[in-house]
Order: sequence, then structure tokens, then C-alpha cells
Amino acid sequence: MFNNSEDMPIVSISLNDDILSELDRLQKSMGFSGRSEAIRAGIRSFVAEEKQKGILSGTVHAILLVVHNDEFDDIVSGIKHSFEDLITTHLHSKIEGDKCMELFILDGDAERVCTITKDFQTNKKMDNIKLVAL
Repeated sequence: MFNNSEDMPIVSISLNDDILSELDRLQKSMGFSGRSEAIRAGIRSFVAEEKQKGILSGTVHAILLVVHNDEFDDIVSGIKHSFEDLITTHLHSKIEGDKCMELFILDGDAERVCTITKDFQTNKKMDNIKLVAL
């Protein structure tokens, strides 16, 4: 275990200007002392969400939220068609400019719920993905 920031290994990442601006805005508004602290908090949140998915089992009721540019509707449709057995409700909405929001109500096997979520998360064309298991 590392005792202070001097003992922590350094990991370099590349961010585009939009993400960097958003990171700086969040850092200031949430009171983080620097970018590294804000990024560590984001990673902790991501790890906690992934752990939660790891304990899902049996039949799950969940909400999956996906935000993307409208030019990627075809990618969303492709993933959606692979999981029609899980999707009980699907809402699509334009939210701002060329951004779209997809809301999926899912009901089915926990492993398949995790798989559809992972399919969206690993697609670099998606902006934001959030799973809430009920």
C-alpha cells in the first residue's frame, strides 16, 4: 500500500480538449485539489460500479442509460437487436444538439444485463453509459 502521493506510480493518459475542459470544470465545482484527485475519484467510482455488476446474479431488473452522438444510432440499434430478449422498454430522445439519450428498461439474466452494458461501455462511440440494477 502506498502511504502518500510521492509513493504512487504515475499513469499517463491522453484526453481530448472537451474531456479535459469538463474535467477541469468538475474539479473546480466539486472542490478537488487537482486533476489527479478528480481522476482518482472517477476511477474509484468506476471500480465500485464494476464490483456491483460482479455480484449481480439470477434475474435482474435494471435501467441502462446511454448517451451518444446521433450519427451513431446504427451502432445502438445493432447492440439493441442483439439483446431484444432483455429489453422491455426502450426510449430514445434528442437531448441537446446532436446528442441522443437511450433509456433501456431491462429484465432478465444478470450475465446478459452485464454483457449489454459492457458492449456499450467498450464502444468508443458512446459518450456515457450508466447501469442501475434494481
